[in-house]
Amino acid sequence: MTAVSALGVSCIVFILISAPWSSTFVPGATWAIVFLAIAAIVGEMRPIRLLRAGAETRTLSTSAPFVLALIAVAGIGAAVAVQVIASIGDDIRQRRSPLKSLFNTSQYAVSLIVGRLVYSGLAGVGFFETPTPVGAGHLGALLVAGIAMVGLNWGLVSGVVSLVTSQPLWVSLWHDAREYLATIAVLLSVGGIAAIIAAQGIGALTLLAAPVIAAHLFAAAAARHAHAATHDALTGLGNRGKLYYDLGRALEEAKDSVAGGPGLVMLDLDHFKDINDTLGHPVGDTILRQVGERLVAAAPKDASVHRLGGDEFAVVVHGGLSDSRLVARDLLASLDTAIPVENLELVVRASVGVAVAPVHGTDGETLMKNVDIALYHAKLERDRISMYSPKFDVNTVERLRLLSELRAALDARQLHVVYQPQVDLKNGRTVGVEALVRWRHPVRGLVVPDEFIPLAENSGLIFPLTDFVLDTALGQLAIWRAQGYEVRMAVNLSARHLSDLGLPDQVADIAARHNVPLSSLVLEVTETAILSDPIRADAVIKTLRGLGVEISIDDYGTGNASLSYLKRLEIDELKIDRSFVSNIRIDDHDLIIVKSTIGLALALGLRVVAEGIEDGPTTAALRELGGVLGQGYHLGRPGPPEQIGARLADEHRAGARAKAASE
Repeated sequence: MTAVSALGVSCIVFILISAPWSSTFVPGATWAIVFLAIAAIVGEMRPIRLLRAGAETRTLSTSAPFVLALIAVAGIGAAVAVQVIASIGDDIRQRRSPLKSLFNTSQYAVSLIVGRLVYSGLAGVGFFETPTPVGAGHLGALLVAGIAMVGLNWGLVSGVVSLVTSQPLWVSLWHDAREYLATIAVLLSVGGIAAIIAAQGIGALTLLAAPVIAAHLFAAAAARHAHAATHDALTGLGNRGKLYYDLGRALEEAKDSVAGGPGLVMLDLDHFKDINDTLGHPVGDTILRQVGERLVAAAPKDASVHRLGGDEFAVVVHGGLSDSRLVARDLLASLDTAIPVENLELVVRASVGVAVAPVHGTDGETLMKNVDIALYHAKLERDRISMYSPKFDVNTVERLRLLSELRAALDARQLHVVYQPQVDLKNGRTVGVEALVRWRHPVRGLVVPDEFIPLAENSGLIFPLTDFVLDTALGQLAIWRAQGYEVRMAVNLSARHLSDLGLPDQVADIAARHNVPLSSLVLEVTETAILSDPIRADAVIKTLRGLGVEISIDDYGTGNASLSYLKRLEIDELKIDRSFVSNIRIDDHDLIIVKSTIGLALALGLRVVAEGIEDGPTTAALRELGGVLGQGYHLGRPGPPEQIGARLADEHRAGARAKAASE
């Protein structure tokens, strides 16, 4: 760059001093020269935007044809002066550095001088000769001069690009040749025509404005359409197609790099669906836009940021493992500050997966697959950032497959609900049932809940899954109530439900659809779920209880909530975890815990259910501790609705006989 700049400055000074300025503006040609000069300056400052693969746009100056015409019509001095003014003006407008501006101006000047030398040699005119009218016989010489001018300019720029990117020179040359040659040929033809008709005056030259303006308009329209096709309309970031293109280019550029790369960082916002459902899509859209802006600001300048849809973003990093890991940290850190939306300040969290070539894949498809696995692992294991590892493949791919099959099972109604009795230990009567979802896979057989419930909770499928269970359970409860059986129906909720302020309306709608009173519904939540987001949990629970729904704390004793805290939440029922109940006959500590918990809960007016009752002696021991309800295999295994219906019918008949006998 330094050599070109020094040569260019020297040439500019020499030309401006040596040019025969007194004979440049010959009578009758002045306005034509002024027109060509203005057209060259405007063409430099308002280039055509050309489309490239992946809808990338590059600019191509339209000053070349008019500067070429000036070489013949006004001489080398005027041509160099106009090009210097145009180049410096554009550099100032684009805020380019002085060093880059000097190089740009110099290489243009050197290219013009070479063009004039070629024209002079082929047309038989002196280098500084007074301009003469250009005829058809000069057209071939002028076009060859234009090719030499553009070719040298192209070679100088490609040489600098080759040095900066460490690519072979031919790669840079070929990269541009495929896309620019046709356009440059057209522009040079316009330059030749301009030189010939300049003698006819400014009126004839103005006719050339139409094709140049048309080229601008068509190119601008094509660029807009291409941008819309490859960019996300909401955030303006590149979309999935643009990601594949950018990733492919980055892989090509990094082939010979010792440092490796590129890296692919994928982010997924945590619990974004809750925000969308609770606060509305306009708020969600605002958050997505602000997240996009923060990611762009946090990413390196040479990285490309994309939105893949929903709440998922991806960043292509030009670097290896350490660079990609650092970028992932920076991207997460950019979300630490709360996002102001209307009158709220929302803290948005994200999970991040990272995969880096060539260790995690040497092509775009493999990197995308592996970064998706890393992201899934980050969400499943509650890590903030997860770098892909081959050990993820076996379990994670299997879980991804299972998740896909679970989604299909929900659509195909392959799931069903079973019911486990809850028994009053004093009289042995069934007073309630707990609805439990089951999945009988057509190939895998029975998939246990411990396998698919966590998948549903981490993927968002927990919402349609719970909706299915609620709808099925309350529909069955309506049938039993119509048969005269008054029992409560218990349904489990996940932690994510307690952050969903729309849950109470959903529950009310389902109950109304089946004409079931909400007072017969018990929703079970865990201590951990309440404590994960206590403010929202408090609001959701209070709203549900206001509708008449009862709230039960499931697996009590395994979390950190105290009885006083649970009482402040105004719950209705406490379910003591099976890990304490099953050992009360052999472990005095568990017996003391269970006995004191039952005593305190009953004193607070709470209903108590003991889970995990597996034998008669445990039932008898619990019966002595107060008015406790029991649940466990000894009292009744989970069964289909027909089995529970038969049990309720038997109890009803037994009750009727006992009543008749007492009378």
